[in-house]
Amino acid sequence: MLHARMLSYLDEVARCGSIRKAAKGLNVSSTSINRQILALEAQLGQPIFERMPNRLRLTAAGEVLIEHVRETLRNFERLQLRLDGLKGLQRGQLKVATTLGLAGGPIPGIVQRFLADHPGATLDLQALFADNLPGSTLSGESDLALGFNLLPHPGLKTVLHYEVPIGLVVHRDHDLAGQSEGRAHNLIGYPLVLPAKNMTLRSFIDIALARLPDMPVPVVETNSIEMLKQLLRDGVSVSLLNPLDVGEEIARGELRYLPLRPATTQTLKLVARSKGMIDPLTSRFIEHLRRELDALMAGQGG
Repeated sequence: MLHARMLSYLDEVARCGSIRKAAKGLNVSSTSINRQILALEAQLGQPIFERMPNRLRLTAAGEVLIEHVRETLRNFERLQLRLDGLKGLQRGQLKVATTLGLAGGPIPGIVQRFLADHPGATLDLQALFADNLPGSTLSGESDLALGFNLLPHPGLKTVLHYEVPIGLVVHRDHDLAGQSEGRAHNLIGYPLVLPAKNMTLRSFIDIALARLPDMPVPVVETNSIEMLKQLLRDGVSVSLLNPLDVGEEIARGELRYLPLRPATTQTLKLVARSKGMIDPLTSRFIEHLRRELDALMAGQGG
């Protein structure tokens, strides 16, 4: 197996595409990293990186090598976490990828509560478009990915699964706030603010709106769930979101969620790599996330 320090050097250079940037991040000299890479290339008998004018790019051999490097680093991290678990420790780093919508909704609060219970843990949270979630987990950039309508992949396994409904969301003082459920025609006559077309939720919203004789035109479209919620606070605008997007605002009594009828749902999945064991810290996070999502879904009748 490659020396542990060399593993870290290769991983960081591959991520940065630059020896200089990697050296700065690792707080070591560029010369030291370059010397070790050259020595390894000589040992392998082929280049690991293609030297381009402005960056380094992995060769085919480098792609094979970096896959081994990252899997080795992950295995060592899992081993350390399992050993820590035997000693009753709750430390380590967890890397989670999720969608822009979830990152602007319940995930920050869920993460904060988890870290409060696990003071030795750190969490690297990435907000990505849904199409990028599987690749992030398969490549090792994330340990877990949480997103809607993720397609099955042989390299991934589903560890949590929910059917999440879409509903009308309004301010607590809105004309529609007293209703127990919402229908697409309830939107007519109110300023409509919606997630952007490149967000997964939007395709399901458009299906629901297609039931109307004329497709309503939103006055605002944005990929920021936070901005949508801010716009709803004007007391006039309406939106279509899922209960996870607005769970905390509803719990505080700021917004109202009206389940849409006929029902329109999205599939929410938490996925991990199929190969390899799930370490104790990751297992604890999965259980924490399960409890939080169960509570949010139960609170909205999901």
